[in-house]
Amino acid sequence: MSNKRDLFGPPIEPFLVEPNLTGEEILDRMAGISFQGRNLATAYRVWRKMLADDCLVFLGVAGALSAGGLRMILAHLIAHRYVDCVVSTGANLYHDLHECRGRQHFQGSPHTDDRALQAAHIDRVYDTLMNEDEFIDNDNWIAAFSGGLDNRPYTSRELLYRLGEHLWNETKRDGILTSAYRANVPIFCPAIADSSIGMGLSQGRHSTAGTAQIDVIGDIIESANLVIRKRRTASIVLGGGTPKNFINQASVQAEFYSAGIGGHCYALQIVTDVPHFGGASGSTLDEARSWGKVAADADQVTVNADATIALPLLATALSTSMPDVLKHRRFSVFTLNGPRISVDGDLLPNNRFEEQR
Repeated sequence: MSNKRDLFGPPIEPFLVEPNLTGEEILDRMAGISFQGRNLATAYRVWRKMLADDCLVFLGVAGALSAGGLRMILAHLIAHRYVDCVVSTGANLYHDLHECRGRQHFQGSPHTDDRALQAAHIDRVYDTLMNEDEFIDNDNWIAAFSGGLDNRPYTSRELLYRLGEHLWNETKRDGILTSAYRANVPIFCPAIADSSIGMGLSQGRHSTAGTAQIDVIGDIIESANLVIRKRRTASIVLGGGTPKNFINQASVQAEFYSAGIGGHCYALQIVTDVPHFGGASGSTLDEARSWGKVAADADQVTVNADATIALPLLATALSTSMPDVLKHRRFSVFTLNGPRISVDGDLLPNNRFEEQR
């Protein structure tokens, strides 16, 4: 029988309040407390290890994070290469585009009379309000953009690069799309049709037959080829959704064509969903391991928290503790302005999977 002393971990360290603590110091102290506070401190440690390692870091973004005020954090993470590849819902990119075009989201209340909002052409996401008339203008702007595309299929990655370029040339404003364009960071949006970007593209096709052909199967091939080429990968997921599974399936698809990849080496997820209803958004990282999405020995953590609480603290702490690491980080260099993506100067195939290297 085990000795009682052997079953104890380190003692809990009560959090002591002091003025002027940095984000890094707060998270260091949270490592000694319990529950999601300790998990958030672990997430900070795992993210730092990703950046110190020679690996490709995927970021998955779901939920209403752009509308909720986090889009400039995401832009900062992209611009400074805390992440290497983004997989997002269309909504987050659309709301980012909305603000880059000089519009705003407004504070509201979940208890507002929604019939009054509808009559005034105001849309609501929980406690956040938006001008529907401005959204209509955005949709028309996207439709006009799509009219300038060639009459051929585009991966969501190539289309979003061109959209970010168009947005930057017109607005010169920082955001997710424009930062990704300027930093040459690929963005995939596998569910692009499930968003107002998709609606704007459909309006473009209504005006110009054959435009806005999105090759989402090409997205699968490109993302898996990135994993085959880089092999050591990491996953950061905010909010679950389609981006979470798309990042994870890239490892599974890559393994099918290149044995020995074994899943992501690091995995960090910040989710509010729970696993016992069977949905992918709330699924555990242990469950992901059973599919080969996460490596058997992966350094991993799940934080069951709202990303609007967790991400500002994480990003602030990373900004003070990681500049020297980022300066010397060996990150991948992409070329994204064509149908084929290149990594560190080498073109990847776009209609088939890479041969095992």
